[in-house]
Amino acid sequence: MNLRPSVTLAQTDRYRFEIDFGEAIAPLDVDEPPPIGDGEGPAPEQMIAASVGYCLAASLFFALGKFKQDAEGITTRATCTIERNENNRLRITEIQVDITLGAEAAQLEHMDRILSQFENFCTVSESVKSGIPVKVSVSDRTGMALKQA
Repeated sequence: MNLRPSVTLAQTDRYRFEIDFGEAIAPLDVDEPPPIGDGEGPAPEQMIAASVGYCLAASLFFALGKFKQDAEGITTRATCTIERNENNRLRITEIQVDITLGAEAAQLEHMDRILSQFENFCTVSESVKSGIPVKVSVSDRTGMALKQA
């Protein structure tokens, strides 16, 4: 199977671009934050964090579903660490993804198996990891850590 998803980006103002995802999805404006841009949309770093975070959350949802487990909602926060490299250029040096289940761990079965495999289903994070470390933690609604980064 050879998939080739694509988007089209068109500049609408200085650093602002409109992303066209195709007919079925509304376009999205992206922009750099001030002082470079006007902050009229998510920045590239936010887009990569959102992509990694969403893919991991969806992969966890898929893995839970394989075992007929209901997480009662999933909340995910993805944070990029940005630092200067040896050439003084800003680079994403790490992405931390914190996933919280809406259910208590005690209500869920097979969590060891689910937590040991869900990351493998995430196309985005598994691809990004070759260049940027991705650390993932999972907790339940009480804050109990189920998987630590």
